[in-house]
Amino acid sequence: MSQHDFYAARAAEALADADKATLANVRDRCLRAAAAWETMAARAHRSDTFRAKQAAEKAEAAEAASLEATLILTEAV
Repeated sequence: MSQHDFYAARAAEALADADKATLANVRDRCLRAAAAWETMAARAHRSDTFRAKQAAEKAEAAEAASLEATLILTEAV
C-alpha cells in the first residue's frame, strides 16, 4: 500500500465517520480531518509522480551516456 493509498483510505474513513456523526462539531471535525487526509494524498501522489518522472529521466540519461560511450569506443577501433 502506497502512502497515497493509505491517505486516501483515511480520508474515506473520515468521510464515513462524518456521515455517521450526530453532533455538528463531531461532523465538522471529521470533515476537516478528511480534507487534511485528501491534501496529504494529493501531495503523496504528486511526489510519487515526480519521483517516477525523475527516475525515468535519469535512466534515459544513463542509456544515452552508455550509447555515446559505445560509439566512441567503436570509432576508436
